[in-house]
Amino acid sequence: MFNINSILDVFQGPQTLIHSFQLDPGIAVARIVLIFLGLGLMYLGRKGVLEALIMVPMGLGMATVNAATMFFDPLTLHDGLGTLFVEAQAGITGDSVQQAADLMTVLQINWLQPIYTFTFSNGLIACLVFMGIGSLLDIRFILERPYVSMILALFAELGTFITLPVALALGFDAKEAAAIAIIGGADGPMVLFTSLSLAKELFVPVTIVAYLYLGLCYGGYPYLIKFLVPKKLRAIPMQSPKGHHQYTPFEKMAVASILCVTLSFLLPVAAPLFFSLFFGIVIRESGIKPFQELLTNTILPFSTMFLGLMLGILCDANTIMDPKVLPLLLLGCFALLFAGIGGLIGGYVLWYFSGGKINPVVGIAGVSCVPTTAKVAQKVVYADNPHAVIMPAALGASICGVITTAIITGIYISLFK
Repeated sequence: MFNINSILDVFQGPQTLIHSFQLDPGIAVARIVLIFLGLGLMYLGRKGVLEALIMVPMGLGMATVNAATMFFDPLTLHDGLGTLFVEAQAGITGDSVQQAADLMTVLQINWLQPIYTFTFSNGLIACLVFMGIGSLLDIRFILERPYVSMILALFAELGTFITLPVALALGFDAKEAAAIAIIGGADGPMVLFTSLSLAKELFVPVTIVAYLYLGLCYGGYPYLIKFLVPKKLRAIPMQSPKGHHQYTPFEKMAVASILCVTLSFLLPVAAPLFFSLFFGIVIRESGIKPFQELLTNTILPFSTMFLGLMLGILCDANTIMDPKVLPLLLLGCFALLFAGIGGLIGGYVLWYFSGGKINPVVGIAGVSCVPTTAKVAQKVVYADNPHAVIMPAALGASICGVITTAIITGIYISLFK
């Protein structure tokens, strides 16, 4: 005979929410907040405020995983509550036999577990994203202004450098602090790769925080620029370099190959990142159209979609309410804030030494994540002077920022692993 209990047994979402309120009201409230936050991220991505490629799948995944909690967990985690999506902590035990058994169990039950285990938790998806990003990059923007690009990229690493001692002061060990500090490099695949190498126990929250703030802080960077750079300087137009050389695809391919081999030789721990990025660049310049189309039109959107989806699915209330997550949220914001400030300081330095010929706003583009920050810089400048074009210089700084962050990733992993 049907009664209210049998109905709740069928529609378990409301029952698990009530159960969560009884066990831990904070978890229950977090579930509700994360559902609406996920829908909000989707809306902001659709409106173009945040990066739609990441935020739309991430937002829907976040909302759904917190709605789809049920009385089921093969590994008896989270007070008997779980989902049919993924169990990130499967196999985290000192018993190797039990690890294998746990992992085989969740691989048979959770439908996204194979994607998480075989592409996400080993850094493969980060390398696939980097290959796709590389296939979009034109390194002539660096070659036209190599010193400008390198100086801005280095200044924009202020967030990476300053966050490390702050994280140590807050009680994180050296490996955890280094993994958190890389958030300041503003490159999601790099954060994912570093946390896997140095602090696997923080891998899920660090990666989630990094991608959340990569979206949210880019929405705040225009306000940071307007606060730190007066309108008169924001309106400075930038001229093309005098007598700049028209680089051929072969020259760009040769430079990318030499950089790839050299950096991999110096920092082999980051070689997968270097290889993936420069492989994409080489394919772009090689003229191999089937490979370029594969990377640009298939691998990049496919890996980006599943990266965003997995990040959203991992944003369950139990993960977000972990006591270690709040300091990570604050440190992530801190790292990206000072990365932006550092980039703008670099812009001011170049503006001064160039005699006012370089627009200091271009410095924000040193905060990597091609081409988002370059677009932010151009958009802010365009609002003050529609005739000012800084995009080429901004793209050079942004591309160089990717390389610089990969180098620092290699250094941190070498020092602390």
